Amino acid sequence: MNVLAKKGLLVALAVLLLGTAALFLVGSTDEMVTVFYEVESPEVESPIRLALVTDLHSCDYGERQEELLTAISAQNPDAVLLGGDIIDDDIPREKGEIFVTEVSKTYPTYYVSGNHEYRTEDMDGIKDFLRSAGATVLEGDCISLLLNGQTIQICGVDDPEGVGQDTMDLQLAQAAVQADPDLFTILLSHRPELIDQYRSYGVFDLILSGHAHGGQWRIPGLLNGLLAPNQGFFPQYAGGRYDFPDCTFLVSRGLARETTRIPRLFNNPELVILDIT
Repeated sequence: MNVLAKKGLLVALAVLLLGTAALFLVGSTDEMVTVFYEVESPEVESPIRLALVTDLHSCDYGERQEELLTAISAQNPDAVLLGGDIIDDDIPREKGEIFVTEVSKTYPTYYVSGNHEYRTEDMDGIKDFLRSAGATVLEGDCISLLLNGQTIQICGVDDPEGVGQDTMDLQLAQAAVQADPDLFTILLSHRPELIDQYRSYGVFDLILSGHAHGGQWRIPGLLNGLLAPNQGFFPQYAGGRYDFPDCTFLVSRGLARETTRIPRLFNNPELVILDIT
């Protein structure tokens, strides 16, 4: 390779490195955003607003989680749904516990487990804490509740990493049997990659998940997610809204930030606000 070619290669590498650095400088952010979705249903006569919180992983959102709690309060939801991995297995639980304690004081709060909570090897203790804080723990349950004058159902199942796939299957079947087909029914389950299994029962109008962390890296308009647990590269359900003929599927990009081993790129931690009309 002659001197001119070597210089050209070095310039190209320098441009590539600078471009990559600039991409991360612009795209890397830990700033939380609030994302809104609206789902319409003939089964709903009075509008309902829900907040979906997933994959907090005990991360720090200010003194006594004020940043996150204030963001929720600003949207005045009728209930808060916790889609798993609220508490982490690698960092102290305190921030996650504070959040659950505070949010449950104000809103009806419903929880399903995530895989990282099982990795603490103290899932029973975590569930006992959640119940004592005022949250409802869903383990194959389908609960009817009255929100803003409208009766809906919220069902939930445990994460299969903790209870095993067979037990989760039984919980899902149990929840489906309990569901009243005349009521708007929500299924809360941590893992998005099992969507075909959830849909196979034909009773859930809205399915909510997390776990994928938005695929870690995104390029808006081009790449929705690069890598997600249990889905691998270019995950089909990294985050966002997916409309099926029989239901709506929403996957939160979650709120993990200091616990993520791979920095988030164009993939803000998010609080999801959902209006059912």
